[in-house]
Amino acid sequence: MSVVMNVVMSVKRPMRVILMSTRCAAMAALIVSAATAGAAPLPAAAKAEVTALLGQLQTSSCEFNRNGDWHAAAEARAHLERKLAYLEDKNLVKTAEEFIDRGASKSSMSGKPYLVRCAGAAPVESKVWLTRELTALRSASAR
Repeated sequence: MSVVMNVVMSVKRPMRVILMSTRCAAMAALIVSAATAGAAPLPAAAKAEVTALLGQLQTSSCEFNRNGDWHAAAEARAHLERKLAYLEDKNLVKTAEEFIDRGASKSSMSGKPYLVRCAGAAPVESKVWLTRELTALRSASAR
């Protein structure tokens, strides 16, 4: 009888493992879909403003300081685009101002403010520079 019981148990064990694996996979898929369901891109108007802002930065002769190192404006744009994508994935940004505050003002690693230095002028915090540029872009589009 114990031999028969061992055979039955050895057949049931793989089925239990398969069922548990299927349940775990289904639960993981449910968790991932719930986590990403809230992810939403920036609204079109805000996306246009952020794109224009980053374009303004890239075409400027300014340099961008991150964590003590100066970078060309094109590198800064690429970095800020990655941060924007992250914020959009986490549904943490809905306006250009939120992007400036949450993604373009300081390092998320060190907490140090980003700086912008243009044509020999003293560096200013990126939040100040980007907010000023956003105001200018909005004024220009209102005309």
